[in-house]
Amino acid sequence: MQTYFFIAAALLYVLVALLSSSRYRAISIFTIIAWLLHGAALWADVISLGFLHVGFAMMLSAALWVSVGVYWLESRDAALDGLRRLVLPCAAVTIVLSSLFPGTAVSLANKSMLYSLHIIIAMLAYSTYTLATFHAILMALQESSLHTRLDKISKIQIGWLTAAIDRLPALLTMEKLLFKLIAFGFVLLTLTVFSGVVFSESLFGKAFKWDHKTVFTMLSWFLFGILLAGRKWHGWRGKIALRLTLAGFATLLLAYVGSRFVLEVVLHQGGV
Repeated sequence: MQTYFFIAAALLYVLVALLSSSRYRAISIFTIIAWLLHGAALWADVISLGFLHVGFAMMLSAALWVSVGVYWLESRDAALDGLRRLVLPCAAVTIVLSSLFPGTAVSLANKSMLYSLHIIIAMLAYSTYTLATFHAILMALQESSLHTRLDKISKIQIGWLTAAIDRLPALLTMEKLLFKLIAFGFVLLTLTVFSGVVFSESLFGKAFKWDHKTVFTMLSWFLFGILLAGRKWHGWRGKIALRLTLAGFATLLLAYVGSRFVLEVVLHQGGV
């Protein structure tokens, strides 16, 4: 059943991305329907019969699911048409990836509630920073378009991107939303790190270990913390905010999604 939900969600995401911005009501209704279908399929696919399915594609799909939900909520107060045209197609792609790479089934037998809680919080943190990264890239393109004159041919070649950027709200509004996302993600990432460190024995059946996953997660947490501190005390914005956001997200991807990709696709191995 979840396969049909995935297909329907992917098709709806693509449809909504192609709709004209004047079809606001249809965009809102179809987005929430696709989001609910995507969520129902993810729940049935990730947690079933006492097993937790974990994989890089599943994580990306869950991340974009949360990102679509945040987009839908924020779009009720501000015009985020450019974000719609970028996030929804990516969400459709991750749905396809999750069907091609289903990941590894991990038994939840003898696992404490802390284990599931740790995984859920981590997924929410990844999801929030996925959206923040998309948002930061759109801001960079928006700022660049203000200082660069495109000739007629260039406009035709990237017309869809130009149209998306033109529909974005003011840079100041975009910037405020970006740092809200980063701050929310930082809280979730802090809880992820804290639960992993304090409850390592209970969560994973072994003492705290400094492996590549831990190192990259801590590095990402440090980079986002530096960015928020710099924003508060020194008013950081613009290019420095973009660079630190991209660097923090890249290290977060390497902490989990990158390692899962190597294990599943390159080495054909499982494990959490």
